[in-house]
Amino acid sequence: MDGNGAGVVITGAAGGVGFAYAEEFMSRGYNVVICDVKDCSTAAKALEIRNPNRGKVFQTICDVSDSQSVEALGNFAKEKMGTIGYWINNAGVNGGRRALMDVPMSQVELVVKVNLMGTLLCTKMAMNIMANQAGCTGHIFNTVGSGVKGGGTPGYACYGATKRGLPQLTASLVDELDKGVQGYDKKQTAGTIQVHSLSPGMVFTKLLLDNSTSELRKFPFGVLAAQPEEVAQDLVPKILATTTNGGSVEFLTTDRILTKFFERFILQKKSEYIDDDGNVIKVPGEQYDEDGVRALY
Repeated sequence: MDGNGAGVVITGAAGGVGFAYAEEFMSRGYNVVICDVKDCSTAAKALEIRNPNRGKVFQTICDVSDSQSVEALGNFAKEKMGTIGYWINNAGVNGGRRALMDVPMSQVELVVKVNLMGTLLCTKMAMNIMANQAGCTGHIFNTVGSGVKGGGTPGYACYGATKRGLPQLTASLVDELDKGVQGYDKKQTAGTIQVHSLSPGMVFTKLLLDNSTSELRKFPFGVLAAQPEEVAQDLVPKILATTTNGGSVEFLTTDRILTKFFERFILQKKSEYIDDDGNVIKVPGEQYDEDGVRALY
């Protein structure tokens, strides 16, 4: 175990890749706070059972789009873990795959509030905490997704627009932390703060499979998507190895993408997760929901 005594906060961790991150951190001896807009107690219990005598897990409900809820999360994390070394802004929703004209106003508002406002609020809260942690470097990771590089995301216009804004946020904060703001004295803090980008790529979760078609499941999902555990096992060591402000941690690196394309289209290797008709391959003994999302616990 290489836990350094500083805890980890992960939003949107009742399931999916957030849950897998938590398990991976705990296996390395880190204490973890998981939160979600829904109850996390069952997820926390599963993590405790799988990681006896390793890191501890604490759970709470948090609506990341609500400032008071985020402040409560920060206070809860400080109370339970003391020092926070890593804050993973993982919570996100896609709003369903539909043309913007067909998306209800309430759903547009939800996607923007959770993905963009939620990241801003959580980042602000994490910075406030980390600034006062004398002698400690705190790392904030903001999760990016489809649309982050500026390409169109038809069917996911709201989601893509919110994710496009996150690199700008991260770049702005990196400059503020490293250089300060022109015309103002550079703020000196007891603790060091770093802000980074985190890209899990395509992960077989509700976020990916909800409202998907057989064609999408065959490609690109069947070629590029991975299970939450595989993504977490790859990304958590990279997160822990990040030491430079403004770092970028990604699962679907260029080398990984080229390898997956070579295996599928040159070697004709079939997907172990999606069949030739675009259906999710269900492993005996595992549980799946109506969208083909595998239960992690």
